[in-house]
Amino acid sequence: MRKFLRACLCCVMFSPTLGHAAAFEEDPWLMLEKAGQAAHKLSYKGIFVYQSGHTVGNIQITHMNYPQGEFARVVSLDGAPREVLRQGNEAVIYSPQNEKVMIEKRRVQSSFPALLPGLSDMLKASYQAKLVGQERVGGRDGLVIQLLPRDHLRYGYRFSVDREFGLLLKSVMLNERNEALEQFAFSQLTLMPNTGMDWFHPNVERGKSYVMQPEENVVPNRAEGDGWKINHLPSGFVKIDQVSRVMPGKTVPVNQMIFSDGIASVSLFVETLEKGAVPKTGQLVQGAANIYANVIDGYQLIVVGEVPEAVVKQIGESVSFKK
Repeated sequence: MRKFLRACLCCVMFSPTLGHAAAFEEDPWLMLEKAGQAAHKLSYKGIFVYQSGHTVGNIQITHMNYPQGEFARVVSLDGAPREVLRQGNEAVIYSPQNEKVMIEKRRVQSSFPALLPGLSDMLKASYQAKLVGQERVGGRDGLVIQLLPRDHLRYGYRFSVDREFGLLLKSVMLNERNEALEQFAFSQLTLMPNTGMDWFHPNVERGKSYVMQPEENVVPNRAEGDGWKINHLPSGFVKIDQVSRVMPGKTVPVNQMIFSDGIASVSLFVETLEKGAVPKTGQLVQGAANIYANVIDGYQLIVVGEVPEAVVKQIGESVSFKK
């Protein structure tokens, strides 16, 4: 779930009215699309706060868009030192363990403030978008857009978008009772011109030995159709990726399918239940994520997603295997 790369701010005052009537003329869908583009195109530095359940963290981000691509340095300001240096979708994570600093390479998915997707018919079919107000976040004026689910299969969202530059300032995930499940927002933000690359290096525990961890072996696969399939996907969700992972401590690869409705995503993990292994079944809530575990025909299934529990349960109960 990569909680390290998420954050929120709960103390910003919200106003249900707009200071300028002309703002109502803006198309909220186009505003969200511009916000998604701004997160990649702009250069900025700031601190954002993340909250999910009882977990709260402060994260510093520096993001630069050079001709050769995007670069970002993300630093945890709470707890054990931890840094991420990111170029495009490739990330290198630095974290201290005992007398060493472990280095891990990963591919990363969307993270704040680059959370918003492009416009799609699939997204519009699942949500309504409304411009509902304005608020000041991290010292900047923002317009507030509500993303309302059209059914019970997804959560709602409230986004604050910078009035001047279009960057996402704040995001709140809301359940069916309009309660905040997960929030992240800038408490400080500075838009700035590109500088040199001197900032793009880790400062974690200088003087310790740096040790590279083995890269996670992730390869595309064709698991669906080669032995198992999903019979009834929840409405609005489609498969967007499928890989095979070699996990530590596992003797056989774990197959992963990822589904999305355009903004929310769900992962299904399928692995052979090894002899002597204790099967996992039932449902669990961790922060904003719902988890569903099931065993079918000797396979362990685990479904994880920041979606209502009905979605993970439906996916977990819709898997079938060829005899």
